[in-house]
Amino acid sequence: MKKVEIHPEAVERVKKFTITDNNLGFGKHVAPVMIQAIYDNGQWQRFDLLPYAPLQLDPCTKVFHYGQEIFEGMKAFRQTDDQIKMFRPEQNARRFNQSARRMSMAEIPEDQFLHACDVITAYCKHLVPKRLGESLYLRPFMIATEVGLGIKPSKQFLFVIIASPSGAYFSGDSVKVYIERDDIRAAHGGIGFAKTGGNYAASLQSYTKTIDAGCDQTMWLDETHQYIEEMSGMNFMCIIDGELHTPAMRDTILDGITRRSILDIARAEKIKVIEETLSVDFMLKAIESGKCTEAFVCGTASVICPINSFLDKDKRVYSLKDGNGKIAMQLREKLIGIQAGRDDGPEGWMHAVPDINF
Repeated sequence: MKKVEIHPEAVERVKKFTITDNNLGFGKHVAPVMIQAIYDNGQWQRFDLLPYAPLQLDPCTKVFHYGQEIFEGMKAFRQTDDQIKMFRPEQNARRFNQSARRMSMAEIPEDQFLHACDVITAYCKHLVPKRLGESLYLRPFMIATEVGLGIKPSKQFLFVIIASPSGAYFSGDSVKVYIERDDIRAAHGGIGFAKTGGNYAASLQSYTKTIDAGCDQTMWLDETHQYIEEMSGMNFMCIIDGELHTPAMRDTILDGITRRSILDIARAEKIKVIEETLSVDFMLKAIESGKCTEAFVCGTASVICPINSFLDKDKRVYSLKDGNGKIAMQLREKLIGIQAGRDDGPEGWMHAVPDINF
């Protein structure tokens, strides 16, 4: 494993950096340092903690033309004893490499990935918010940097981690969901399971349609337009007859770390979990009959956000009995309690960040 080289100017810059804004939001503030690493000649050359700065790239760099890039989203939390811990970062490291393999990109050894995350988090320790649900959001990403217009995998890559002190994404309001019956986000054999920008770019047209319809989120169906897959950036769950239903994982759905964690918590709370193909029409009929009492979305940024209604293509609205999501909130409170160190969670979920004095 290569140790991250610490540049003195980066240390001086982060030491002086403060945030006075009480409304942190999401992605509004970015720490003045970043991790950067270059892959060339078949290996990672070095890892550096540098001052945050624009990237300078040739206009023919492959990432601009062929979208060869991946990213992750993860969080570090201040604990009740003031220690800083990351939530399940080894899962992000594994998923990052899974995405890298699908996109024909260089993998990063898991211990190297975790070390880089530890370093930037440790130097940004004073920027980790104190309020419950707030965090230091980390965005590791990798782009193809080989120059040339030929359509072939790049042999050169740039790995970067940036950090953003962020507020609690959940505002307390449940959301309205638009059911996308025409377009699809991904198909079997494609890149739907990879955390790559193209999957999110493919959702933007429908996002505009969703907002114009007065909704907040888009629900994506499979290539047959029958089965629920996920939202544009979050996984989906609903409560039917008191049981938690969520679409079974397939190669068109991002394997959410928050999703997996919630399912583990639900089982520990004696809530029956059903992972199987979930027909959108079955769910809508369950709402009409009163069997489906709540639905919610989950992800790193939002944790859990309840759904109050669905809007179908024919303009019909399906409203949930419990738009505030009693079970959803039960699971959310348990998860954020674990992340903040207020509640005990499964062993290994919280990764302690080494303390650095500077």
